[in-house]
Amino acid sequence: KKKTVSFSTMPNDRKINSTGACISVMLEGCELKKVRSNSRMYSRFFVLDADMRCVRWEPSKKDSEKAKIEIKSVKEVRVGKKTPVLRSNGLSEQFPDECAFSIIYGDNYESLDLVASSADVVSAWVMGLRYLVSYGKHTPEAPGTGHPSLRTSWISSVFDLADLEKSGRIPVPRAVQLIKALNPGMKTSTIELKFKELQKANECPGTEVACDLFVEVYCELCTRPEIFFLLVQFSSNKEYLGLKDLLMFLEVEQGMEGVTEEKCLEIVGKYEPSKEGREKGYLAIDGFTRYLLSPDCSIFDPQHRKVCQDMAQPLSHYYISSAHSACRLEDNFWGRSDINGYISALGLGCRSIELVLWDGPEGEPVVYTSPSAASCVPFRTVVGLIDQNAFSASAYPLILCLVVRCSVAQQRLAAQCLHKTLGEKLYLEPPNPTVSYLPSPEQLKGRILIKGKKLPPGCEDSEGEVSDEEEGWELARRLGQEDQEAPEGGRPRRVRLSRELSDLVSLCQAVPFQDFESSRRGQRYWEMCSFSEVEAGRFANECPAELVSYNKRFLSRVYPSPMRIDASNMNPQDFWKCGCQMVAMNYQTPGLMMDLNAGWFRQNGACGYVLRPAIMREEVSYFSANAKDSLPGVSAQLLHLKVISGQNLPKPKGSGAKGEVVEPYVCAEIHGIPADCAEHRTKTALQSGDNPVFDESLEFQINLPELAVLRFVVLDDDYIGDEFIAQYTIPFECLQPGYRHVPLQSLAGEPLPHATLFVHVAITDRRGGGKGHRRGLAGRRGRRVREYTSTKATGIKAIDEVFRTATQPLREATDLRENVQNALVSFKELCGLTPAANMKQCILTVAAWLLHSDSSPSVTLNLAEQYPPMEAQGPIPDLLRKVLTAYETMIQTSRTLIESADAVYGKLLQAQQAGMDFHKELHRIEAKEGLRGRKLQKALESFAWNITVLKGQADLLKHAKAEALDNLWQIHNAGQSCGIGRNGSASPEPPRLRATLEPIPE
Repeated sequence: KKKTVSFSTMPNDRKINSTGACISVMLEGCELKKVRSNSRMYSRFFVLDADMRCVRWEPSKKDSEKAKIEIKSVKEVRVGKKTPVLRSNGLSEQFPDECAFSIIYGDNYESLDLVASSADVVSAWVMGLRYLVSYGKHTPEAPGTGHPSLRTSWISSVFDLADLEKSGRIPVPRAVQLIKALNPGMKTSTIELKFKELQKANECPGTEVACDLFVEVYCELCTRPEIFFLLVQFSSNKEYLGLKDLLMFLEVEQGMEGVTEEKCLEIVGKYEPSKEGREKGYLAIDGFTRYLLSPDCSIFDPQHRKVCQDMAQPLSHYYISSAHSACRLEDNFWGRSDINGYISALGLGCRSIELVLWDGPEGEPVVYTSPSAASCVPFRTVVGLIDQNAFSASAYPLILCLVVRCSVAQQRLAAQCLHKTLGEKLYLEPPNPTVSYLPSPEQLKGRILIKGKKLPPGCEDSEGEVSDEEEGWELARRLGQEDQEAPEGGRPRRVRLSRELSDLVSLCQAVPFQDFESSRRGQRYWEMCSFSEVEAGRFANECPAELVSYNKRFLSRVYPSPMRIDASNMNPQDFWKCGCQMVAMNYQTPGLMMDLNAGWFRQNGACGYVLRPAIMREEVSYFSANAKDSLPGVSAQLLHLKVISGQNLPKPKGSGAKGEVVEPYVCAEIHGIPADCAEHRTKTALQSGDNPVFDESLEFQINLPELAVLRFVVLDDDYIGDEFIAQYTIPFECLQPGYRHVPLQSLAGEPLPHATLFVHVAITDRRGGGKGHRRGLAGRRGRRVREYTSTKATGIKAIDEVFRTATQPLREATDLRENVQNALVSFKELCGLTPAANMKQCILTVAAWLLHSDSSPSVTLNLAEQYPPMEAQGPIPDLLRKVLTAYETMIQTSRTLIESADAVYGKLLQAQQAGMDFHKELHRIEAKEGLRGRKLQKALESFAWNITVLKGQADLLKHAKAEALDNLWQIHNAGQSCGIGRNGSASPEPPRLRATLEPIPE
C-alpha cells in the first residue's frame, strides 16, 4: 500500500461539532448513492432547501416536485443497514454499515435508502435531519445564532474568571493553559496552532484574545463529533440531556438497571461543569463527555473490581496467578539481580512464587537471580520481603514453590528461617485423609503454603532421599554447580532432603507424574505435579479431556521450557483451557502473554484467584479444550464491537524520526479455546493526529465466554513493521455494554495518561446451533435447518434407555428457546434495530413513529393483560401491520415458553438425576459389560457428554424463561413511559426479583 505524508497540520475535512454545522453541510448538498429495491445504486446530489422544509435530489426522472421529501413527513432516520433493502443479500457486503442510512417517511412508512462516502457524512445528515424533525418550523433561522447556549454561557464565565484585569481580553498563553486545564490530554502545540489559525482567519492577530475567539477555539478543539452525535440522538432539545433523556440513555444504551432520576441528578451534579446545568438538571456536551470518560462509565464492570466469585470451592477449582522467576527484572541469564521483583509480583496479586535454594558462600542458603556469583540474595532477605508483602494485594493463600538445590545443613537453616519469619502464617496442619478435595481459598485466607518434596511415610531419620524436581537444572549447568550426571535409563535424579524442610510441606506435596490412570487410582488430593511447558503442551494436544479431568481434583503447575533463555513467556491460555491452575509466568517480561495473564487475573478483585468455568469443575461433565464449535450446554455469544475513535494516542517509542505523522489502526483479538481465537482489525486512520476516527464494526463468536479474553492493540501502520502504540486486555465476562472508553496501557502494562479508545459494546446470544451466521440475511434465515443437541449412546443398554427418555424434552427445550429468539430478531429488524437492542428500545421506537405521524394511526398496548397485545384501531400502513404481526408472534412464542418451561425443565432434571444414579456404579457396570480400552473411554466420554448436555440445556431454558419475563416487564415499563399503553397499573415486579427455576446443582 502506498503511503503518503501530508505537510499540512490541519485535517482537510471540516469538523462537525454542532447542529448548525450539520445543517450547513445539508444546505450545501453532497453526492449520495440512492439504493433501489432491486438492489441497484444510483449517484444523486442531495440538498436541503433554503427554507429547511424539504430534502431534494437530482437528476431524477420524476417531476422536480416529486423528487423530494418533506421534513414534516419524516417518521424516523436510521443509521446502518436497518431496512430490508439495505440488508438484502446483493448489497450487504458492498459497503460498510457505518456508511448507510435510511429515511422512513410518509403515511405508508416508505424508506429512502442512502449510502454516503464516509461515516462523517452520514453523521452530518442524520444529526441534521433528526434536529429538523424534532423542531420542524421552529428551527432557528440561521443555525448557531440566537440566545447563547448553556455551553457558551459556561465557557464565557470561565473566560471572565481568567480575565483578571477585566479588560475583556486575556493573554494567549493564559488562554492556552486554560483550555489545557479543561482538557488535560490535549497538546499545548495543538491549542497554540488553533489560536494562530483563527486569529489569522478573523484578522485579529496579537498577544491577547477576546471572549468570542476563546469560545470558538474551545468549541472547535474540545467538541468530539461522535459524542455530540450521541447526545443529539438522545436529547429532547438537541442541545443537552435532561434527566429523562439521561435516564433513557443509561437504560437503553448502557444496559443499566434500576436507574432513577435521583441517580441521573447525581451524575449531572458530578460531571456538568456549568452551574446553571447543575441547578436545572441538564447535562450538556462537556459534562456528557466527562461522564463518558469517567471511571463510572468504564468498559470494565465495577462489580469485578472487588472479589465477586465464590471463594468457598476447593483450591483446585481456581486458576492461581503464578510467577516463575518474579525477582528477575530482565532476562534469565543476563538480567541484573533485583529482589524488588518479588514486591512487584506480590503487589500485582501473584499468589505463587518459585524459590530455588542454593548453597550460599557464607554457610546460609541463597537465591540466585542470574548465573553470576554476584547475583545471589540471602534466602532470609527474600523470606523477609515475602513476609512483609505476602498479603498486600490479596488476603488469599500464597504458595511458595521451593526447589531445593542446597545441602541438608543449609536446608535446616532455610526451614528455621521460614518458621521464625513467617510464624503463624505458615500452614502446617496435616491433610485430612477422610475428605476428597483441597480446602478453599476462603478457609486458607492469610496462610502461606509450602510446595515441595516430602520424605516418604516410612522414613523416620532426620534426612532421607527423594526424587528431584526437573526445574532449576538449566541454571545449575550455567552456574557450573551441576556435580552429578543425569542417571542412566531416564530415571529421576535423587537428592537428600532434611526432615525440617519436609515437615513444612502439607497441602502441596510435589510428586512425579506417571500417567493419568495411575493418578486417578492412586494420587491423593494434597499431592501435586509440575509439568514442563513441552510436556503439558503434549498432553493438551493429545489428551485434553484427560488433563481437564485430572485438574478437577489435583493442582498442577506448568513451568516454562529451559530453552526460554530470554525469559519469554508461554501462552497461558494453552494450559488454562485444560484446567491447569498454576501457569508460571516471567512477570518481568512484558508482551502479549503477560497482557493476557494480567488482564485475566483482574476479573476477581485482582486477588490472584479466578474460579474456573463450571463445565471444567463439575465431577461429571464433558469438555474438550480443542472443540472447534459451540459446547454442549454452554450458550454461545456474539460480541458486536464498534471501534469509534481514539483519544490522545502517544507516538510509538523511538519514533522521533517520523515527525508528527502517526497512522494508527486497532486490532481486536479474542483469546480463549481454539474455536474462539480470532482477530479483526480496523482500517488505518490516515494523517489523523492524536485523535483518529475509525468508525468500524467488528463481530466475534464466543463459544466459551467464561474463558475468553478481549485484547485491544493500537499499532502504527508503517512500511518496515507496524509499531506498537498501546494495548488493553479485559476478560469477556468483565465487559460492560454500551458506549465505553478503553483506558489504554503501555507494553509494560502501565496506564497511559488520557489515552483511550471510544467503543460501543453489545453482546447477544447466538441463535441456534452449528456455525455462526450473519444476522439480517433474511432470505437465508428461513432455509436454515435447526440443529438439535442430542445425547450419545454409551453402549450400556440400561444407561442408554434412561438418556433416551430425554430426547423429546431436549427437542422441546431447543424449540421453545429458538422460536422466541427468531421472533425477537424479526421484531427488532422490522423496528429498524440491531439484534443487540432491548425490548424497551423496540417499544419506544414504535411509539416515536406514531408521535411523528400527522394522521397518527392509533396503536395501543393493552397493559391490563399479562401478555400485552398491541392493538390497531382503524387502517394502518403495511410496515406497521408487519410490525404488529411480528410483535404478536413474539408475544405468543414468549407465552408458550414461559408456560411450558417448568414442565420441560422437570423432565430434563429427572433424566439427569436418573443418569447420575448410575455414576457411582459406573465402573462396576463397565466391568460387567466387558468394556475395555477405547470402548471404555468412549462410554465414559458419552456418559459425561449426556450429563453435561442435560444440565446445560436445562440451565439455558431457565435463563430463556427469565429473559422472556424480563421482556414482558420492559414492555409494561416502556408502554407506560411513552404513552401508547392503556389500562396500565403499576409495572409488574421485575422478573429478576421473582423466584425463578433453581439451577441444577453441580
